[in-house]
Amino acid sequence: MNLCFRRSFLVILVALAWAVVWSPVGVLTGIILDPGGSMDEMWVAIGAYPGFLCGAVFSAVIGIAEGRRGLDALKLSRVAGWGAVSGLLVGVLPFVLGTVNPVLPLWLWGVLTAGAVTLLSSASAVGTALIARMAKKRALHGASGDAA
Repeated sequence: MNLCFRRSFLVILVALAWAVVWSPVGVLTGIILDPGGSMDEMWVAIGAYPGFLCGAVFSAVIGIAEGRRGLDALKLSRVAGWGAVSGLLVGVLPFVLGTVNPVLPLWLWGVLTAGAVTLLSSASAVGTALIARMAKKRALHGASGDAA
């Protein structure tokens, strides 16, 4: 039970971290698409929701695909690939659910949405792996300093 709780906590932690990092992307999107502020959109949420979903999906995909190997032990290219997979899964979600933007052609909307989410997810995955490596290094140096 303790292991299950720990893994669930880590999934939520990664998902929240990605949501926080993606929030400025939503704000930037709002500045570009709605410079006058005429739309009643919560632009922070537009970045945070897919960030949270991608972080949770990424954690689940890593847990299933890589098993017991830690995120810090994986090659960055492999982590980027799994991040892209999670981004693609979340990026096609609006099309599966039937949400379509009538202003843009469907193919362009798909490329913009899925492409942007896939790239952001891949970059976030690499960043998460680098943070995991730094944390592992810090823990190893801290453990060796306590033993001396």
